[in-house]
Amino acid sequence: MTHKQRVMTVLDGKTPDRVPVVPQSFLFSIESAGLKMSDVVRSPERMAGALAECRERYGYDGCIIDYDDATLAEACGAKVIYRDEDPAIVDESCLLVQDYAQVKDLELPDPKSSGRLPVWLETTTRLVELTNDEVFVMGRADQGPFDLACLLRGAENFMTDMIEGDPEDIAALIDYCRRANAIFSKAQKDAGAHATSIGDSFAGPNLISPALYRQFALGPEIELTAEVQAYGIPFSIHICGNTGAILADMVTTGARILELDWQVDLAEASRLAGGRCAILGNINPSDPMAFGNPDEVDRLCRAAIDATGGRNFILSSGCALGRNTKPENVRAMVEAAKKYSPTGC
Repeated sequence: MTHKQRVMTVLDGKTPDRVPVVPQSFLFSIESAGLKMSDVVRSPERMAGALAECRERYGYDGCIIDYDDATLAEACGAKVIYRDEDPAIVDESCLLVQDYAQVKDLELPDPKSSGRLPVWLETTTRLVELTNDEVFVMGRADQGPFDLACLLRGAENFMTDMIEGDPEDIAALIDYCRRANAIFSKAQKDAGAHATSIGDSFAGPNLISPALYRQFALGPEIELTAEVQAYGIPFSIHICGNTGAILADMVTTGARILELDWQVDLAEASRLAGGRCAILGNINPSDPMAFGNPDEVDRLCRAAIDATGGRNFILSSGCALGRNTKPENVRAMVEAAKKYSPTGC
């Protein structure tokens, strides 16, 4: 199997020759290439090159295209702070949505011209070409509806609004964000991505209650997932932290992939998913990937494969690998998939 075929077999609910490995490696790839964030933030050529080179060096099966959490917000009109070493962030001193009356006048982004959306999309196209369409490429569509609303309104403001504000105002902003993300997600397919994804981590139990998640975030995720997958590209949802309390809800979104952080019980997640979606995760990017050793990585990867039975499973980091990730630990992750995939894979 090619690397792409291995991952796509999992997404089709079938069993590949071994468990595929798709680490969240954009920061690690930049570091491996001897570059800084400022070198790639507007350079599809450099970013695609770094991702392709790193994947070739370590032999994993796919790349997840990411730059930062601020690109879609910027394309919607938010101001962004660029940093030399670290990803760009939204400038919270000058928020786009100061008042909910502004929401009706917000313009939807154009993937061909708004902000850095064209940079992400060209990166996707270049990476598919560099890897001869034999490597799985997930072109992220940046932030999901709830996350994007937090960035445009300000997370602290938005959290207060959910308790004290008008639910219809909140729903209107989230719906705008859903429509903006759908545009970017579909554009990733047009650019050649084999899957696309969102981060909706502000909606996780580490920040809001499961009840608020169900009230404000779940419905838009379901609607977005259906629209994007009807366009013909698998959709993935990433929520950081321990999502155990909302895992059953996340499965109901219909997303083909759920990206789970290291705090999540994979055996329970696999049981709840029941083969209805693939699970991607969930080795701790800090310890062991940055601070541990290959033996620890090997042990945790084996435990993850055992917990899922190696079925409907893509081995990955629980979140983005840091620039300080040890190269030998990435190699250990890839080798563990080869060693511990169940008989019959």
